[in-house]
Amino acid sequence: MSENNPIRVFAMHSFEESDDYLRLFEFLEGVEHFYYINVSKPENVPTEGGMQAIKDELISQIKESEAIFILSGLFEQKTELVRFMMDVADANKIGMIAVSSFGAVLEMPAEIVERTQEQVEWNDREMADALRRQARGENTSRWEVVDFPGFDADGPTD
Repeated sequence: MSENNPIRVFAMHSFEESDDYLRLFEFLEGVEHFYYINVSKPENVPTEGGMQAIKDELISQIKESEAIFILSGLFEQKTELVRFMMDVADANKIGMIAVSSFGAVLEMPAEIVERTQEQVEWNDREMADALRRQARGENTSRWEVVDFPGFDADGPTD
C-alpha cells in the first residue's frame, strides 16, 4: 500500500454521516504513512426508486471497496440495512472489520462478531492494521514500545 495504491475502504452508513462514521475517518487520518480512499458516499441518496434504488447504490459503493468497516451503533439503529450490506460484502468476498460504538460499555452484537473477520476498538493503529490485513492480506506484526524513564536497553541509568 502506497500513496499511488491506496486501500479502498467502505464505512457502513445509512446515507448520513453519523458521529461514528466521521470519527472513523478522523482516526484513520491520524495514522502516519497510511493511504486510503473512502469509497462510501453517504451524500449519494437516491431520490427515486425507493428501497431498491437504495440497495443498488449501496451495492455499487461496497463493490468498489477492498474492506468494510461495520459501525456497530448503526446495527442497533438500522439492523436490516446493515445485514443487507454484510450480505453484499459476503457475496463479494470483501473483508469486514467491526468497530464498537464510540464510548459504548455494551458488548458488540453477537451477529456482528460472528460475521466479521475482525473486531477492533477505537484505536487508530488497530484500525489501520486490521484494514491492511482484510484488504491486502498484509501481516502487520508491530510491537508497542514502552519507554520507562530511568532505564535503557542496558538497565537502570544513573
